Amino acid sequence: MKRWFENRFVNRVAHKAIFAVAMLLCLLWSAASAWQHDEHNGRPPSVSARFQEWPSQWEGAPLRPLALDEVEHRFAERFPGVIARFTDGRRIFVLRRVDAPTRMLHPATDCYRALGYRIRQERLEQDAEARRWRCFVAERQGGRKLRVCERIVDAAGAAFTDASDWYWAAIGGHSHGPWQAVTLAQAVE
Repeated sequence: MKRWFENRFVNRVAHKAIFAVAMLLCLLWSAASAWQHDEHNGRPPSVSARFQEWPSQWEGAPLRPLALDEVEHRFAERFPGVIARFTDGRRIFVLRRVDAPTRMLHPATDCYRALGYRIRQERLEQDAEARRWRCFVAERQGGRKLRVCERIVDAAGAAFTDASDWYWAAIGGHSHGPWQAVTLAQAVE
């Protein structure tokens, strides 16, 4: 009987010690994660965010970085990749590096409609370098018009002009990232 009691006592002490060590490790892990999260302004660190190199020019024109507005900044906090805005003095460029397939990469027409623009003249176009783009005119009440073009390119150079086509190709393993999504907007006279 004494031996049974001693074994039971040792087992209870051992289990409590193991549980205490496990809890301590969990607390340390939580503290380290919270510190790392705070270290990056409330955003988990991302390898792509630290090492993303954006183009310095587009079609020979130098690009100048622009700050994300408040809405774009909130969106970027949850986006699986990195978002940046630039201008060449005539056009606004929204460049996104996408690290994983996501429904957060949606057609620019959706964004402009949500901002109160009417979408017209949506069509596929090919530029001077034989790149295909999905383009449209976004018109806001009061006469402001923008010509907007967009495309998505995967790591192998395959291009998509439709976000849904890109998403299903990426989910199905037919397109691999990281992907670069480019949206250009230019005022129309």
